[in-house]
Amino acid sequence: MTVFDFITMMGGLALFLFGMSFMGQSLEKAAGNKLKTILSKLTSSPFLGMLVGAGVTAVIQSSSATTVMVVGFVNSGIMKLRQAIGLIMGANIGTTITAWILSLSGLDGSAWYIQMLKPSTFTPILGVIGAALYMFGKRDKRKTIGAVLLGFAVLMFGMDTMSDAVAQLKDMPAFTNILLLFSNPILGVLAGAVLTAVIQSSSASVGILQALSLTGAVTFGSAIPIIMGQNIGTCVTALLSCIGASKNARRTAMVHLYFNIIGTLAGMALFYGANSFFRFGFVDAAIDPLWIAIIHSIFNLFCTVLLMPFSAQLEKLVCLTIPDKANEEDEQLEILDPRLLSTPAIAVERCRRLTCRMARMAQQNFTLAMEQLDQYNEKTAAQIEEKEEMADQYEDQLGSYLVALASKPISAADGREVSRLLHAIGDFERICDHSVSILKSAQEMKEKGLHFSPFAQKRLKNIREALLEILELTVSSFTTQDIDQAKLVEPLEEVVDDLQLQMKAEHVERLQRGECTIELGFIYSDLLTVLERVSDHCSNIAAYQIGQAQHSFDTHAYLNSVKTGNDEEFIRQYQAYQKKYMAQ
Repeated sequence: MTVFDFITMMGGLALFLFGMSFMGQSLEKAAGNKLKTILSKLTSSPFLGMLVGAGVTAVIQSSSATTVMVVGFVNSGIMKLRQAIGLIMGANIGTTITAWILSLSGLDGSAWYIQMLKPSTFTPILGVIGAALYMFGKRDKRKTIGAVLLGFAVLMFGMDTMSDAVAQLKDMPAFTNILLLFSNPILGVLAGAVLTAVIQSSSASVGILQALSLTGAVTFGSAIPIIMGQNIGTCVTALLSCIGASKNARRTAMVHLYFNIIGTLAGMALFYGANSFFRFGFVDAAIDPLWIAIIHSIFNLFCTVLLMPFSAQLEKLVCLTIPDKANEEDEQLEILDPRLLSTPAIAVERCRRLTCRMARMAQQNFTLAMEQLDQYNEKTAAQIEEKEEMADQYEDQLGSYLVALASKPISAADGREVSRLLHAIGDFERICDHSVSILKSAQEMKEKGLHFSPFAQKRLKNIREALLEILELTVSSFTTQDIDQAKLVEPLEEVVDDLQLQMKAEHVERLQRGECTIELGFIYSDLLTVLERVSDHCSNIAAYQIGQAQHSFDTHAYLNSVKTGNDEEFIRQYQAYQKKYMAQ
């Protein structure tokens, strides 16, 4: 093997690894939105989790990515440890699909259908189609499909290049002697584990083994322990990802490690125990890529069938390894896990859930603050201030996370959702701030022994009921993404504006008649300003949702069109709200 062959081999390996990574990322992006639905159907059944894990891994072509994803789910509280066990088992099955695809490189025959299945025939065709879709496709979906085809073409081209470059190794005694060392089960397992740990992909390490098998120098006896060891090496990625994670997330990574170690030990005991009695004749025979794919699949299925009934015991084992400490307080789950950024669709869904939680918190805080005006309570006041601080944390963490998420390769739909969430979190946080302002007014009135007149209280009741309804409409339409409901917000916001102007005018008249003190008048006026601003934030949230649904992000254009135009539905709703809330 010359130095030029070595350079060619390294170039082929680089293309192979790049193609596998690029194809996996593109497949994940294409399937991203569906991953949300798949996750929502997860139950505590390990068998169902196994099927889901196998399916997801087969789609994104990486058991490491699936396992890291699962660690992130557990760390963020999306999934329980028991659910994760089934997913991890399934991931080991799903990853065998790659080996079957790569085994096509070993096809031999002159029939036309065999020639069509050879990578040298279909790879250029897929590459041309993929490049055309990726470069000239106008829709995001077509570009993603093009990226998948391009990644696959590069992967198979790299595989062919690597196979051609190592073909001469079969004539090198040194290479044959090295492979003979791997016939030793322990050395073979270590070699497979180390190779996979270095490149952090069992699919890629199996592909390299398949490329070497085309030399004819790799035997069944050398390949089997290497294949077993590759399952252990792939655990490194998950173990690295759980550094600094919650206790259950660390346990999830240990489940992956224990599952593969126990499966490998059981597989070795069974195979080499049987071989000592029956002396399998194929052990010294040359192996080809197809048989590597077959053994890889059989071994991973064997591990899953063997350990699936012992899921509960596996959970107990990792809990013993990472135990609960005496008098240890419950760990605070991270609001958002950076590991989820590797699966943007899931990260977007996590952000949506948290923003919806923030929305309900803002609504609840406003309701509590308004109740303080009627009857002040120290305990409730502390809750309002605590929720406002929590809203600040939500805005900071969600804002930073969403900005990081926007830089990832996400689908157009997820991109619109990220934009919607980014616009909403600021408004929800400001509503919590205004709730604290209302609380301060209530505190001041209590400390100074001030009370609104019965007439002022009646007017405040009118505007409060209107604001409670507009908040419910806003939060409900935001969480359910109901555009029809969002369209009810702006007519009611106009009525709140009218109410505020009417109440301020009445307040000036009361001041002129001496029916209200200046000190109480300042509090009343400040309250009206705060209440009107709360309705403005509701308008912002609803208007952006409507504009986004209409593929327009100019909320001012929408608001101007409904206020100055002849929108009959808007006018009808506005008149209905006027009749309901305007003071007579």
